[in-house]
Amino acid sequence: MIATGVIAAGWGGQLVYYFRQGGAVMYPLLLLSILGLVVILERGFSLYFRSRTKTTELISKTRRMLLDGNVDGALKACEEHKGPSAAMTKVAILRWDSSQEEMDKVLENAALHEMALLERWVWLLALISNIAPIIGFLGTVVGMIQSFDVIAEQGLNDPGAVAKGISVALLTTAGGLIVAVMVLPFYNFYTTKISAYIREMETTANILLETHEQSGEAGAA
Repeated sequence: MIATGVIAAGWGGQLVYYFRQGGAVMYPLLLLSILGLVVILERGFSLYFRSRTKTTELISKTRRMLLDGNVDGALKACEEHKGPSAAMTKVAILRWDSSQEEMDKVLENAALHEMALLERWVWLLALISNIAPIIGFLGTVVGMIQSFDVIAEQGLNDPGAVAKGISVALLTTAGGLIVAVMVLPFYNFYTTKISAYIREMETTANILLETHEQSGEAGAA
């Protein structure tokens, strides 16, 4: 344990040293990395805990109850589940006395609302993955300018001063790429998961519309 702590402290000290050597450009990269981490954790919790539900079980149960005329039972079943499909089903059941055209509009509005909740803050991950390398390349330009200024003033008599500018260029480039590499896989992963939820909602909406039509025909008969 002591050896592990020493190694961790050594790595931490080295990272702080590299951060300071990178100059002012490293601060916006640090801010982007913190923001990206917050979004990753928040969206991960939302998509994998608050939005997870057994959609097939929910739809099967509520469809059977609605066809039997047990609207209250179907509403109670929705409240036992969570996720976008359950929320959309609950909205439809609350407006179950509407016409077929109105039900179609209700489901469309509910789906748009749930999609907005699913996609919230995900765009920030795409923004960070795109802008972090650009900021890193800006640091590269700044570092190279520093190196050429030293060469213009002192020639090649002070290789250490020239190398310092090159070091800044490389460190900022690496920092920008590290932030992008950290964020981009989560962006792709979350968008794939959101697409799966959207397909579930489309299936749920179609089943609810069909059930609504059948229950209306049964009531008329």
